Amino acid sequence: MKIVFVGPTVPDARERAGAAFMVRPPAMQGDILRAARAGATTIGLVDGNFEHVAPVWHKEILFALSQGVHVFGAASMGALRAAECAPFGMVGIGEIYRQYAAGELADDSDVALLHTPAELGHAPLTVPLVNVRATVARLEHAGLITAADAARIEAAAGQIFYKRRTWAMIVAAADLRADGDRAALAARLQREMVDQKRADALALFDAVRAQPDDRRSESPGWALNSTSMWKVLFNQPET
Repeated sequence: MKIVFVGPTVPDARERAGAAFMVRPPAMQGDILRAARAGATTIGLVDGNFEHVAPVWHKEILFALSQGVHVFGAASMGALRAAECAPFGMVGIGEIYRQYAAGELADDSDVALLHTPAELGHAPLTVPLVNVRATVARLEHAGLITAADAARIEAAAGQIFYKRRTWAMIVAAADLRADGDRAALAARLQREMVDQKRADALALFDAVRAQPDDRRSESPGWALNSTSMWKVLFNQPET
C-alpha cells in the first residue's frame, strides 16, 4: 500500500494518482504513524497541517523508517522533514528539498500558503515564497525584469504574511525602479509563475509510483529511542 499526503500543492492529486497510490489530505501529527501501522509500504509527504494542529513529528517518520517503510518528502513540509530526516533514510526529492538540505532555506514559512478547505479542493489562494523566488529568477534570466526589480519583488514578498501574499500585494509593496503599470506586472507574474512546489511534488509522485510495493528487509542501522512522549502518541487509541 502506497500513500501520499498532499493538498494545495497538487489540488488534482487524485486524478494524477490513479490506482498507483492512495491520496490523503495534508498530514498532521499521528498520520504517518497511523499509515505505517496500517501497513503502508511507501509514504510520500508533500503537504502538512501546522497552524491549528500539531504538525507531523519527526519521531513518527523515524518509526516508519525503522519498520522498513520507504518515506519520501518534497515540495512543502515534506521537503523540510526530508532535509531533517535524511540521515535516517528519508528520501528528499526536488529543488525545494535541495535548498533546505543545503541550508539555502531554513524557515518553514518559505513554503507556506493560504488555501481553501478540503470541501473546495484545497485550492491555493496565496503565493509561497519559494514560488516567488523561482518566478522572478526565470523572468530575470529571460530579460523581462531587471535584477534590481527582481530583488525588490523578492524582498517585498518576504515582508508579507503568507496568508496575504498575493502577486498584487507583492507588486504594490515592492519599491520598483520603473514605476510602470503595476497591475500589468502582477498579471504577468501570475501568468508566468513558476510553481516549483507542484513540480517537486509531481517528481515525488513519480518516485512513489516507481517504488516496489514492499518494505525494506534490511535493518536501518540505528535504533528508535522510545521516549515517554513517543509512548504517549504510540499508545493513543485508533480513531
